[in-house]
Amino acid sequence: MVNPVHLKTLMEVTRLGSFAAAASTLGYTASAVSQQMSALERDTGVVLFQRSARSVVPTEAAVVMTRHAAKVLTDIEALMAAAAKTQDSASQELRLGIFPSLATYVLPRILKKPAWKNLGIDLKVSVAEPGQTIQGLRAGGELDLAVVFQVGQTGVAWPATINRQWIGDDDFRVVLPAGWGFRPDAKVAADHLSEMPWIMHHPGTSDAMVIERLFAGCNLHPRVVAHSDDFHASLEMAAAGLGAALVPELALRNKPAGVVVLDVPEIRLARNVFALLINDRKTARVQLFVDLLAETLAGMRTSVN
Repeated sequence: MVNPVHLKTLMEVTRLGSFAAAASTLGYTASAVSQQMSALERDTGVVLFQRSARSVVPTEAAVVMTRHAAKVLTDIEALMAAAAKTQDSASQELRLGIFPSLATYVLPRILKKPAWKNLGIDLKVSVAEPGQTIQGLRAGGELDLAVVFQVGQTGVAWPATINRQWIGDDDFRVVLPAGWGFRPDAKVAADHLSEMPWIMHHPGTSDAMVIERLFAGCNLHPRVVAHSDDFHASLEMAAAGLGAALVPELALRNKPAGVVVLDVPEIRLARNVFALLINDRKTARVQLFVDLLAETLAGMRTSVN
């Protein structure tokens, strides 16, 4: 299904003539705009832009889609506004469970948006790891909505009665001490990093097992010098020269000096982010909040170098 956020971005790109100009208007980065347009092309099955090193030119399909997108977005706004009016005019309490990276880097951006101030939500926040927040959704729990992540197909599980909505992905990146001599964003084969000192997840966790299998599959055999499930601690230790680490992009929003981020083609892994909601607590306001989460996370997906 086509993402309305991507339609809005398409309209700005065709109006302004470039990814960079649209990014500036929408508060994204050029990379995030490019990713959204690539996703829209995949969803629709048509080529929307002729790309060159210096420009992007909308195709006829993009022009036609832009004309229809304006009406679609207007209709969606009217639909959501009408639905919201059916709710009590008083503010609605939303008890949110959210994992630390999202609480640190995404939620504050949402709370500063005009769209948030117009929602009329009285937010109560609990910051915890996914396993704990999912427990809060169960019968008689203290949460209405949990935003969690899953690495691979293992780890967290939730009741079948819970409504699940994909929010976005938080890609893992390989970081190394700058003193090791690699240039930022250098493309490096995984086996070239084998036998180097690494900071790894604590063994036995579902995330650790997924990463271990991934590393083994690309012939990367790390020499483990530290175990850490705290990405900020891992980054600081990497900056101090202790070893390499695999950390998600959100954690790299606060990347310390002294580390470089590499492009390792064989290592493609992400935290898949989901909103979990008890069905009878899903209202138009809550859905708008979930949409804000997805929109904000999509806008932050960009190069961290």
